[in-house]
Order: sequence, then C-alpha cells, then structure tokens
Amino acid sequence: MTPTTPDPQRDLPGRTMAREMAEQPAVLRRILDEGAPRIREVAREVAARNPRFVLLTARGTSDNAALYAKYLLEIRLGLPCGLTSMSTTTAYGARPDLTDVLVITVSQSGGSPDLVASTRAAREAGALTLAVTNNPDSPLAALSEYHIDVMAGEEKALPATKTYTASLLALYLFVEGLRGGDGAPAKALPDLAEQLLGRQGEVRTLAARYRFAERMVITSRGYGYPTAKEAALKLMETSYIPALSYSGADLLHGPLAMVDNVSPVIAVVTDGKGGAALQPVLDRLRGRGADLVVIGPPSQVEQASAGFVLPTEGVAEEVQPILEIIPLQLLAYEVTIARGQDPDAPRALAKVTETH
Repeated sequence: MTPTTPDPQRDLPGRTMAREMAEQPAVLRRILDEGAPRIREVAREVAARNPRFVLLTARGTSDNAALYAKYLLEIRLGLPCGLTSMSTTTAYGARPDLTDVLVITVSQSGGSPDLVASTRAAREAGALTLAVTNNPDSPLAALSEYHIDVMAGEEKALPATKTYTASLLALYLFVEGLRGGDGAPAKALPDLAEQLLGRQGEVRTLAARYRFAERMVITSRGYGYPTAKEAALKLMETSYIPALSYSGADLLHGPLAMVDNVSPVIAVVTDGKGGAALQPVLDRLRGRGADLVVIGPPSQVEQASAGFVLPTEGVAEEVQPILEIIPLQLLAYEVTIARGQDPDAPRALAKVTETH
C-alpha cells in the first residue's frame, strides 16, 4: 500500500476557511456554465407573473447578499424592494396582503426555522416565493414555489465565503434574466477572482495594521455597501474585532465624530457611480487624519494611507461586489491568524443558526 503523503496544512488553524475561499473561482465557473440556464428559466417564469413589488428575506451573510439584490432590482429594473422584518409574521402574527409580491428568501442552508416560517406565511398571504440556497433538498427549497441552487458545494467553515459570492452571482444572473439580459458582464469574474486570491501576500501585509485594532469602521456607497456590511461581519465573527459598517452617507450623519487619527477605516470604493458618491466622505476622512485603507481602483488607493487595488477596468459596476469581498475575506482570515485565533471555529457560533 502506498503511504499517504502528509498534508502540511492539516494542523493549521483556518485551513477549512482557506480551502473554501480558494474554491470560489471554480464555484463561479460552475454557476456560469451549469447553473445559468436554470436561473434564466426561473427568471422568465417569474417575469411572466409581473410582480409589483419584491420583498427580500434573509439573515446574516445571506442578508448582505439580499441587500445586493435590492440594489440590483431597484437600479436595473426600477422595481421597488424591501428587506423584511421576519418577526412581524413569526412573532407578531401579522398577515399583510402579498398578492403579486415576489418574496425572495436567501439562505445558505435553507433550514433556519424563522426563514421557513416567514416564507410559509408569505405564500399563504398570496406571495410568489423564490428560495436561493446552497441546499436544493432543504425545507426552504421544498416550501418555495421556485428555487435557485447557488451550487457552491458543502461549506464546512463557520464563516461563509464561497456561498456568499455564489449567492451574489446567482442573484445577479436572476435579475439579468428578469430584464432579458444574458449576464455577459459576469463572464470574466472567475479568472479575476483567481487573480485576487493569488495576492494573499499583499493582504497579509495589510492585516498587520489591524492585529491590535480595538475597533474598525468600514464604509461604502451604492453597490459596495453590502460589501462593507459583509466585510464587517466577517471581521467580527472571525477576529472578534468590533467592526462597524456604514453607508458613507450615514457615516457623515453622526458616526464620523468617532473617527480620529488612530481609527482604522476601510473604504470600499466601487468604480462607478457609487464610488463617485463616496468621494465627499473620503475627503472628510482624510481631513480628519483617519488611517484610511481603500479597496478599489488604483486612482483611489493612491490617495489613501494604504489599500488593495481591484481589477475594475472594464468590469461593470454591478458585478464588482463579487470581486470586492474577496480581499476582505482574506483580510478577516489573516487578521484572525495574526491574533492567534482559528477562523474556522468562531466561539459561540453554529453553521446553521436556528432562530425562530
């Protein structure tokens, strides 16, 4: 019998999260090659029902993916959207009239009781229901009228990485399908994601700035705002650093007062209208002497204390969030390792959070 070669990574903390981050280019290719036809089919059938409004239901990382979908639906389709408060139905028993409303529930596992209960209540109230999950055999998928599989494969690390980018791409293709688009701007994403993952050394250097951070602020606008929220969540659940995420507009309405010359601020600058809207915020942050790190195009990184250059040239603004989050996932991983913790197993967390 040939002896098994020992894996030098087997005993290192964070090995599962590292492996799943590395799988993202392959997952994105799988969705584009194998999942896109089914997503287009679902989109055609939903479009034929002509929903008048969209409600998005999710928790945690999936909630940030749902927020991304809200931007897509409102900007690309002009379709009004809202993020649901599940307790209105699950705790208070409210039964709004959801006739001709599309309810999209985003969930990695498709098993959280409150998501299932909320979706059931929505369907009973007349909604058209769509589940976007990583588990086609889940209770949520079975309950919903339509289902989109994000095809990320089993995710074992507690911090969600590949399921997040997979959800973003699936939601993007769905919205493009609703408007009759072919999703062509997404074709370059797998190769670009692979390039970003190959720059982990740059992120490791950046992570040294935050090893002893007591708090962090992450800001963006437009399509980048869900990225800021997801990056904050990743940092909090892996490294336990209090990371506060704000829309740039909201940051100016009060929270800016807590930023000083020792406060680390990460700005996610999307190359497009969202980035342009963030400029006054960046100017104010520089004026306060903030330790400003920019994740974005070269022209923005050059004006910051430090940063990570994203390959945004020729990349449509609406798909840039699928790339923006990757260096921030790596950052959460590297900061956690630098602080002597294991990002695979954050304390007090479970992979499926059973809220009711």
